[in-house]
Formats: sequence, structure tokens, C-alpha cells
Amino acid sequence: MIQDAILGATFAFAAAVQPGPFQAFIIARTMAGGWRRSWPIAFAPVLSDGPIIALVLLVLNAVPGWLLPVLRLGGGAFLLYLARGALVSWRAGASAEQENPGTAERTLPKAVLVNLLNPNPYLSWSLVMGPLLLEGWAESPTRGVALLVGFYGTFVVCLLGLIGLFSGARRLGPRISRTALLVAAVALAIFGCIMLVTGIKDLITGPWSSSG
Repeated sequence: MIQDAILGATFAFAAAVQPGPFQAFIIARTMAGGWRRSWPIAFAPVLSDGPIIALVLLVLNAVPGWLLPVLRLGGGAFLLYLARGALVSWRAGASAEQENPGTAERTLPKAVLVNLLNPNPYLSWSLVMGPLLLEGWAESPTRGVALLVGFYGTFVVCLLGLIGLFSGARRLGPRISRTALLVAAVALAIFGCIMLVTGIKDLITGPWSSSG
């Protein structure tokens, strides 16, 4: 049981510190609104991964080939939308005091949508976490629970740490804050373009595109 918790924690740490669209979104939101408006983002994977786990494990047991390109297209478009919003905040020199109070209420739903449209959780649950969970659960449900607790507990703590880190950097001054926000906006745009291009390429070259 302890080994399962450690295994889940190790995989969660690796996933949390790896640069990606979700991390870029966290940085953009933290630099624009501060930790008080950004900390709910850390719990977005807990909310969004439920449907992902159900889809991969309970319904399909594997991610269908056509789903990933569709997710990449939708995720790429949404990331470009978020990049535009981050760029607007950068131009305006947005701060926690300047932002509309309703922005904080929209942060968590946006974070959940970013994760739902990100192919990485589907791949990780289909290829790594899913088999581990099924194997542990088959032997003892407590092993499966330990794996989930270790994974999501560590994931949330790491994301909160990331938010705290960039919130501290935000207090170094407006120049540092705006620079980091611009970098996050560019990163979101790059990830969005990569996902769009990859999604289009996969749809064109996938076996479902063959007329024969």
C-alpha cells in the first residue's frame, strides 16, 4: 500500500514539474491575478480527471485513435484563446487589484477545460496510471486508493508550490511580473499552435482518413 502511494506520488511529481499547457496556464493566471485568485487551479485535475478515468478505464479501456487529434484541435484553439487573454493582461499591466472580481470565479472552470482538452491525461491514464490502478485494485481496493491518494495529493501540492513560486516572483516588481506573464502568453500560444498542427496532421494521416 505504501509502495503504491509512493509510486503515485513519484509519477505525479514528474507530471507536475514537466512543462506543458496546464503549467503555462497556471503561470499566466498567477502572474496576472496573484495566488489568492489562482490557488483553485491546483485542484482542477482532481475535478477533470474523473471523466477521463471513467472514459479510459470503465468505457473504452483504451483511448480511441480519433479522440486524441480531436482533443488536440480543441485544446489548441482554447490555448490560443487563453494566450490572447494573457497578452491582453500583459499589455494592460494587469494586477490582482486591477482585475475584475469575476475573473477569479472563471479561473477554475477554465483550468478544468484546459485539462479536459489536454491529451496528456488521457495518454497517461491509458498507458501508465490506468494499468497500475487496475492491477492494484484487482489485488486490493486499498492499493488502488493509495495510488490515487499519492498521485493527486502530490499533484495538488506541487501545483500549489508552483503557484506560490510565481506569486513570490510577482512581488519582485511590475517588470518581472509583466515579463513572466509575456513568457507564459508566448508559451500558451506555442503549445496551442503545436497542438493544432499535430491534430490536423493526425487527422489527415490517421487510418480513419483512408477511403479504402
